[in-house]
Amino acid sequence: MYIADDSRYSAMKYGRCGKSGLKLPAVSLGLWKNFGFGSSFENVEKMCCTAFDLGITHFDLANNYGNPYNGSAEENFGKVLSRDLGKYRDELCISTKAGYGMWDGPYGDKGGSRKYLISSLDQSLKRMGLDYVDIYYHHIFDPDTPLEETALALDHIVHQGKALYVGISNYNKQQTSEIQAIFRELKTPFIVNQPSYSMLNRWVEEDGLDEYCYENGIGLAVFSPLYQGFLTDRYLNGIPADSRIGKGDTWIAQQLDEKMLNKLRGLNEIAASRGQKLSQMAISWLLHNKAVATVLIGASRPEQIADNVKAADRRDFSDEETAKIEEILKA
Repeated sequence: MYIADDSRYSAMKYGRCGKSGLKLPAVSLGLWKNFGFGSSFENVEKMCCTAFDLGITHFDLANNYGNPYNGSAEENFGKVLSRDLGKYRDELCISTKAGYGMWDGPYGDKGGSRKYLISSLDQSLKRMGLDYVDIYYHHIFDPDTPLEETALALDHIVHQGKALYVGISNYNKQQTSEIQAIFRELKTPFIVNQPSYSMLNRWVEEDGLDEYCYENGIGLAVFSPLYQGFLTDRYLNGIPADSRIGKGDTWIAQQLDEKMLNKLRGLNEIAASRGQKLSQMAISWLLHNKAVATVLIGASRPEQIADNVKAADRRDFSDEETAKIEEILKA
């Protein structure tokens, strides 16, 4: 029987998500890859329990995680809850999302309709064996559904007691400001935007999304912090057969050219001088941005989680380090 580590809250840093009362760990666990159908359940269970033992209280899912077996990650997490973590439910922040294509027919297609969002959450709750989630996200902006309909559906879900807070994902600054105006009028507890963001993917800065969210009390829960594994030491000396690129499991393989490798090697040198791995420095760099409430990490084994959690302690960068990093990234 699983018993959580008594020291789980001693090392992790927690901060408020935007201007809400909800605190999130600096590092959260995303269950996008390696938690669905075909994954070893023993490993899934070990990763989730290791994460909680290290102070990770936030577990992030979506209805389609486990693709092509949509929902299988939620099913596996539901098993982990029933076997291990369920007795700690009030210590957990569980989030899920809906927005991408999920089931056959017009009502499960990619979108943000009231029909889809409410039906999808009911399915997610059933798969996980939960009465509610802590955060429910609309996964991707839908230009074909009125934004008022999407916002009202999320607000209705909160009033049903099926979610405590709502969020959005993959929304830019303009889209975020538009839906926030509706949420403000409704007094919906809208607290978070979940965009992709990393040293190699800085669109949130170029768009001004990070500044907007910080100024307007919205936290950023950022995903793909390691840019599909580029910002690790895996590719510095070739392409391992069991890596995402080696298995053909990423859409950015063609970017790993000599120019990119030079960037990664330069960043790795700075990380080493800080006493960090490249992956740890990449997470620390994100946490240095005051708009970032939490960094969502993925994992394929428990040891990766333990490694990446250490980044929460080193979010400080000297002016010299920052200048060197910028020089490398702009090369």
